Amino acid sequence: MKTNQLRTNLILSYNRQAGQRNKSEIEAWKVIERGEFLALLKSERKKSLLEVGAGHGRDSKFFQENGFQVTCIDLSPEMVKLCQQKGLNASVMDMGDLNFPDDSFDAAYSLNSMLHLPKKELPAVLQNIRRVLKPNGLFFLGVYGGSDFEGIWEQDSYNPKRFFSLYSDEKLKQAVTESFKLLSFKQIILPGETNHFQSLTLRKSVS
Repeated sequence: MKTNQLRTNLILSYNRQAGQRNKSEIEAWKVIERGEFLALLKSERKKSLLEVGAGHGRDSKFFQENGFQVTCIDLSPEMVKLCQQKGLNASVMDMGDLNFPDDSFDAAYSLNSMLHLPKKELPAVLQNIRRVLKPNGLFFLGVYGGSDFEGIWEQDSYNPKRFFSLYSDEKLKQAVTESFKLLSFKQIILPGETNHFQSLTLRKSVS
């Protein structure tokens, strides 16, 4: 399936699920991961944050309520509407084409959005996120993985079914360290799941 069709299907899927996802409760382990990143941001006196693939804006709202200047983007217009209804600065934008100047943000945050990227696109997207971060900027990347997979998830309940890219731990570490310094990597084992969650904290290092 061509990349444009993958994106079109992804937009349709999330537009249709926006309202339902907006009602969902956040899992406890996600609260912990988000809180640890917040603590790091505060310890380094970071002020501005870009959320890449913000969905309905729950995490962006959390960071905004904790004093950050938050900008959020998502492919889904319906998700962006929900972000804006929460009082967030949100735009429909593709993570592959970030329309921001260089060195715009102190930090970036992406939870379960970059797993929809075709693997061939990941290096360019990571470089683009690096570009919009200020020197020594921080980046939280969270995805599901552990096994290597790329394709449509046939068991998906969403319509159209979504495209996913999953990486083994070592391959994901290798991919991110071409653009960032890896500060931490954590496996989170989820009961009943074949794959685990991969939590990475990264830095735009200055040569």
